[in-house]
Amino acid sequence: MDEKILELIEQKRFSELKNLLSEMQPPDIAAIFEEAPEKDIPIIFRILPKELAAEVFVEMDSDMQQLLIEAFSDKELHDVIDELFLDDTVDIIDEMPATVTKRILRQTDSKTRQLINQLLAYPDDSAGSIMTTEYVDLKKSMTVEKAFDRIRKIGIDSETIYSCYVTDAGRHLLGIVSVKDLLLNSKDEIIGNIMDENIIFANTLDDKELVAGLFEKYDILALPVVDKEERLVGIVTVDDAIDVLQEEATEDIEKMAAILPSEHSYFKTTVFETFKARIPWLMLLMISATFTGAIISSFEDKLKIFTALIAFIPMLMDTGGNSGSQASVTVIRAISMGDIEFKDILRVLWKEIRVALFCAGTLVSINFMKLFLIDNLMFHNFDVGKEVLEICVVSATLFCTIVVAKIIGCSLPILAKKIGFDPAVMASPLITTIVDAISLVIYFFMASTFLGIA
Repeated sequence: MDEKILELIEQKRFSELKNLLSEMQPPDIAAIFEEAPEKDIPIIFRILPKELAAEVFVEMDSDMQQLLIEAFSDKELHDVIDELFLDDTVDIIDEMPATVTKRILRQTDSKTRQLINQLLAYPDDSAGSIMTTEYVDLKKSMTVEKAFDRIRKIGIDSETIYSCYVTDAGRHLLGIVSVKDLLLNSKDEIIGNIMDENIIFANTLDDKELVAGLFEKYDILALPVVDKEERLVGIVTVDDAIDVLQEEATEDIEKMAAILPSEHSYFKTTVFETFKARIPWLMLLMISATFTGAIISSFEDKLKIFTALIAFIPMLMDTGGNSGSQASVTVIRAISMGDIEFKDILRVLWKEIRVALFCAGTLVSINFMKLFLIDNLMFHNFDVGKEVLEICVVSATLFCTIVVAKIIGCSLPILAKKIGFDPAVMASPLITTIVDAISLVIYFFMASTFLGIA
């Protein structure tokens, strides 16, 4: 399909192209624009039907939107903006340079500009920043018939009409009624009798990630947003909630990989921007890793006596790092899902300690047999007369390292959350670096104690 479309673009057969694009979904059409020659993009956009063009415009990335805005006449820009829902307009404005933003605002009426400015005033991470003010509101004294009349009147400009919100004269949220409820009741039934007063709602300043989590928890399509006086000011729809969850998941993954979060996709991020996102953590981890080197150097002379012990340092450090990473990633995910809070730290520690004991017991048993049967009897890697003692030191270190790593891995993200840091920061790279140093300290302590290294 894409090849055919690109062929039509190349041959300037725009009439056929219009018919073909009109049968496609907006996200698929937006993807076509990514591959089309830049000079043809404004022409292709202009052949789209008015409503479809607005839907496609929302699906484009900010660079493509800016290119089109700069190519639009004032009338074309007004027509596109006029078809957009308010929250989509705000999202676009938020991504644009100041000069483009001013031009967009000039094509809106005073009431719309006021609403846009109100939404832009909310913090970026709040429910207010992702809500739309276009919804269907009803009064509890209305009949079902009157409710349908109002839906027909204002529904065309509302982002969703399935959920309708019942308010009083002061816009205080009283209840919710669905179109299904309206259809299943007689036309003379009063809205106040059928509305649901058990309302799930968010405040304008609530964290948008927590708000998005309510959609998954309660399986809803839209969530009302109220101000401090519980007056209805907007709604968050499921498509915006999905966007938030995707953004937050991407941000957490980047932080867990020791990368500063980026606002752009991979290919839209320049080499220098990627470098800037990665280098700070790499420098920090490189410097912190010198501590492990210092620990090894301080025991260098002592290790010369038992050279066999040097070969097991990578295994101990890697196993400890992996154990800590498993615990930290599991806990970070649970924190993001709202399953774990600071008050649960003792329960988490108790569970992870038990898991650690099982893991450590299994790995130590396998490792002991491997060290004794293969490293010792087959390859004679241990010092004669000290074989069993050296194997026990390695095994005991492995056991302690795994337990300590699990404890550190599960507790640091919870503590980070408590003091206001993103738990994702306490993920694999940082946990691994900390556990590496601790595993070496344990190793050399065991060697000094049981092998008599002074």
